[in-house]
Amino acid sequence: MMAQRGQGPDFIEAVARGLDVLRCLSAEPQSLTQVAQAAALARPTARRILLTLEELGYVRSNNGNHTLTPKVLELGMAYIGSLGLWDMARPHLEWLVDKTGESSSMAQLDGSDIVYVARVAVPKLIALRVDIGTKFPAMVTSQGKVLLAALPPEEALKALAESTRSGLPQPKLAEGRILEILEEVRKQGWALADQELAPGVRSVSVGVADGVGVVRASMNVTVHAQETSTDKLLGDYLPLLQQAAQETSTDWARWQSRPVKSLQPTK
Repeated sequence: MMAQRGQGPDFIEAVARGLDVLRCLSAEPQSLTQVAQAAALARPTARRILLTLEELGYVRSNNGNHTLTPKVLELGMAYIGSLGLWDMARPHLEWLVDKTGESSSMAQLDGSDIVYVARVAVPKLIALRVDIGTKFPAMVTSQGKVLLAALPPEEALKALAESTRSGLPQPKLAEGRILEILEEVRKQGWALADQELAPGVRSVSVGVADGVGVVRASMNVTVHAQETSTDKLLGDYLPLLQQAAQETSTDWARWQSRPVKSLQPTK
């Protein structure tokens, strides 16, 4: 997925092209031709970018094939680490997965998409790859509905007006219907997505609040629709999810209120 092109006089095209190449790469080897085609770049341009990224340590090249290195995690984990989300959520996600035997994730809103920021997974026959940084259109996910419902209606509609960067189509819903769905989620305090994202994928989500009570993330339980009924998901797993999310919110509030003192360098 190529970066959206800016219109301002200070927009740097070379930086955007470098990000295009990073988005096109993965842990699977790709040739120069594949990268150039995926990023819609000329081969010489793609080659120079790959050589630059390799020198910086973000790309590894072997026999003409190129892959990302673990160093790219620094780009996203710096953001996650600054929030303290992973440190706060991990024990509660692990507890939840242990209790349910199902995968659990945390996500945040990014325009009209959600982006995954934490995940504890168990092997399941769900043909849906989810990694840290994965994006999905918000309105087809339970996590997205929770996050959008936490916004004022006009802000939720403004967010959904942005183009998705997930590579998947956005659902075509009238504004009135969107607001009805979000109002229902807001009243009940949780959201369900029943095979809206992909066949067989069913999930329930609740919000995770920061130290001032603002919902800034969502936590879910994801199941296979043929294995777990909606009644079981809502009756058995939702209360556990709500407990895990509440405890994460409490720990996050404590983490944000911790005393931090910056030492001035001595002269």
